[in-house]
Amino acid sequence: MKILKYLGIGLLVFGAIFATLYFIKTNIKPLVEYDIQSPKIQSIEKKTVVTGTVIPEDEVEIKPQISGIIEKLYVEEGDLVTNGDLLAKVKVVPNEQALNSAEGRLSNTLILLKNAEVEFKRNKSLFDKEIISKQQFENTKLTYDQAKQNVKNSRSDLQIIKLGSAGGSKIANTNIRATVAGTILEIPVKEGDQVIESNTFNAGTTIATVADLNKMIFEGKVDEAEVAKLIIGMPLKVNLGAIQDKDFDAKLKFIAPKGNEEQGTVQFKIEGDVYLDNSIFIRAGYSANASLVLEKKDSIMGISEALLQFDKTTNDPYVEVKNDKGTFERKNIEIGISDGINVEILSGLRMEDEIKVWNKTEPLKIGKEEESENK
Repeated sequence: MKILKYLGIGLLVFGAIFATLYFIKTNIKPLVEYDIQSPKIQSIEKKTVVTGTVIPEDEVEIKPQISGIIEKLYVEEGDLVTNGDLLAKVKVVPNEQALNSAEGRLSNTLILLKNAEVEFKRNKSLFDKEIISKQQFENTKLTYDQAKQNVKNSRSDLQIIKLGSAGGSKIANTNIRATVAGTILEIPVKEGDQVIESNTFNAGTTIATVADLNKMIFEGKVDEAEVAKLIIGMPLKVNLGAIQDKDFDAKLKFIAPKGNEEQGTVQFKIEGDVYLDNSIFIRAGYSANASLVLEKKDSIMGISEALLQFDKTTNDPYVEVKNDKGTFERKNIEIGISDGINVEILSGLRMEDEIKVWNKTEPLKIGKEEESENK
C-alpha cells in the first residue's frame, strides 16, 4: 500500500512539473531583435510638384477687317504658315442702306461733274479769246478737277461696299492673311460661316489661331503656402504626360502677383520657359508636371524619416537610441527640412548614435500547404 501511495504522489509531482514547463514554453515571448541605423552626412532637397500644361508662348488670333461670309479656306489645322500667307477669303454681303447711300453719292457727283465740265469748256473758250482773266479760268478748272476726283472717290466707296476693296488695291480686305509665322492651331470657322469684322465695339470673329510651337512655356498653379519660396529664374524639371521617361529643363519666368481662390485654397499662376528637344514634337496643351526645388541643404546630418517617432501628447519628434546596457532609450531631437525619405537633424543626436528601427516588419511566413498551392 505504501508503494502505491508513493507512486501516486510521484505521478502527481511529475504531472505538476510537466504542466508548469509546458505552460512556460507555450507562453514565453521570443526576444525581438531590432535593426539599428546611424546618422549620416547627406544632401536633402525639399521639392514640390506643380501640375499644369505646356502651351505656346504667344498665340495670335487672326480676325477679318470686314464683315461677310467665308468664301474659301486655304489652310487646315496643323499647317505651317509664314507672315503674309493667305488663310481665307471673305465674300462681302453689302448693307442695303450703305449701298443705296453710296450709289446716291455717285449719282450726285456725276451730275456735278457734268455741270463742271460744261462750265470748264465755256470758260476755256472765253479764255482762249482773252475775254476772261487767267485767274477766273483757273478757278473754273479747279472746280472741274475737284468734281472728277469726287466721282472717283464715290466709285471707290461704292466698290468697297460691294466687293470689300477698291479697284487696284494690292491688299484686299477680303483676303485674310497670317500676321505671324507659325503653326495653325485652330480654325473655328468653316466655309459659309458669317464673320464679323474687328472694330472698336467688337473683338471680331476669329478665323484662325497661329502660334510658334518652337517657343513653349509651362503654365501651372502653386499653393499660397509655397509661393513665397519661389524666385524668378529658379530651375524647373518638366515632365509631359504624353512623353514618358523624358524630362525637359525649364526656368521660372513669372509669378502672378495676385492669387485666385479655388476649392478653399488660394492658387497663384506661374509660368516657365521650357527648353525643347528638337527631336521631339511638342503639341500645344499637353498636360505636364513641374518639379521645383524649394529648399536644398548640402553636407548635413540626416536620418531616415522612418526612424522618427512622435510624442502622443506634444507631437514632438524623438528616436530611440541604444545605450551602454544594450537597451534603447528615448532621445528628443530637433528636425529640419525633409524630402519625404530623409530628414535633417538639427540637434539631439551624434554621428555614432545607434538608432532603433522601430517599425521593422516581419517577412510573411507561408505554410507548406500554401507554398505548394502557390507553386
